[in-house]
Amino acid sequence: MSRKTLNKANLGKLGAEKLAELVMDLVEGSAALQRRARMELSAAQGPKELAADIRKRFASLRRSTGFVDRSGQRALVKDLSGSLGMIETRVAPYDADEAFELLWSFLQLAPLLHERTDDSHGSVGDVMREAVDAISKLSPRISVNPRALAERILDAVADAGYGEFDGIIPATAEALGPEGLDHLKRITEDWASSRPSEHELAKYRGFGFSSSPEDSVLRNRQGTRSIILADVADVQGDVDAYLARYSAEQLTYGTIAPDVARRLLDAGRIDEAFDIVARARAAEDGKPFRMFRYDLDEVYEECLEKLGRHDDLRKHLWDTFEQVLSERSLRKYLKSLPDFDDVEAEEKALEFAETYPHLGAAIGFLVGWPSHERAARIVILRAQELDGNAYHLLSTAADALEAGYPLAATLMRRAMIQDSLDGGKAKRYRYAARHLAECRSCAPAIEDHGGFPAHEQFVAALRQKHGRKYGFWQLVDG
Repeated sequence: MSRKTLNKANLGKLGAEKLAELVMDLVEGSAALQRRARMELSAAQGPKELAADIRKRFASLRRSTGFVDRSGQRALVKDLSGSLGMIETRVAPYDADEAFELLWSFLQLAPLLHERTDDSHGSVGDVMREAVDAISKLSPRISVNPRALAERILDAVADAGYGEFDGIIPATAEALGPEGLDHLKRITEDWASSRPSEHELAKYRGFGFSSSPEDSVLRNRQGTRSIILADVADVQGDVDAYLARYSAEQLTYGTIAPDVARRLLDAGRIDEAFDIVARARAAEDGKPFRMFRYDLDEVYEECLEKLGRHDDLRKHLWDTFEQVLSERSLRKYLKSLPDFDDVEAEEKALEFAETYPHLGAAIGFLVGWPSHERAARIVILRAQELDGNAYHLLSTAADALEAGYPLAATLMRRAMIQDSLDGGKAKRYRYAARHLAECRSCAPAIEDHGGFPAHEQFVAALRQKHGRKYGFWQLVDG
């Protein structure tokens, strides 16, 4: 390796004085780098000095009011991650209690930060979850009164409007211990049924809700109560307490039943788990959407396995494959068959996939399996059904089939091009131009167009129909 390569070893040879000069040059004009350098200097003085500087930074963030745009948000998240890293690596190893207090203050920044930035990508929320994970690692080492910690947790969770304290109960379970967990249950029940404060009522006045502000507050408290008691029940391994938070009807919801059944399975209560899952599946039968069915199916399959109902499991797996072309279900089905039976079953499944009504689903399945020959065949046979708007699917499939089946890849790219031009989707013109270039590069490899236009004919027809789409043709012609 060259002695001029920028790495730690070569830079270290420059000596402390030269490196200090370089650092001063680099941080000049950059507030973020200056903060990082000061933090490092504080860390060298010890964890107390560093903790004081981190608190100053948190105070500065609390005072800030300006909106943070997308580019500023990246810098903000980097700043937050840097502070979190300092707490974990430079404070926590030497003073767990100090680190815990810093992490708690870090989480309390969340409401102000969310109000100042659009966190649609969840980057600020991700850093907050990392802070909760850091608290989980610290929990066995902190010295705190369990009852006081329980009261602190209730206040934090009740006020957390952005989910920043989600997971704080399991994270602090070791510090809470049995005494703290029991106290948390008691004070949560008392709080949930107590008279709302004027501050809480003010949040619901003037919005024209059908229910009174008092009812709205109490309903919101009941939701928070349910979450807290569920977390406590999980930590204590109390499946019955977890179950008690749900009504019989709620246990049939596809959003709830899988989690409940999983806990019953973990507790060895297989029959009860199966009963809950079976009733939830029955309740969802006939619904137009099965958004949550996959989690439900997985727990159902585990119940059947544990109950030794292997024939029922195979039937369920095959039925699920036929309904939605589930690759996971088919692989599990084939794995459950005796030796050599799986070969015949796989052939039957792939033949079924070729005739599946939804062409996009069939292409996605056959490309992913993989069975490229079959995928190419249905693209060519059912080219008129191609949905050019399904560009994520068709782009991936075209890339996968291009080397072995250039005609099929070309037909999918043509479908996307036509969809973009027919719909006047100007934002996709650059992608359409790229697809046309890919069609041109594939053209020499196509020996038989099978009745489809050759590349030159396709381009000529495009120019005739969409000659006025100047933005597109400028991209094509360069």
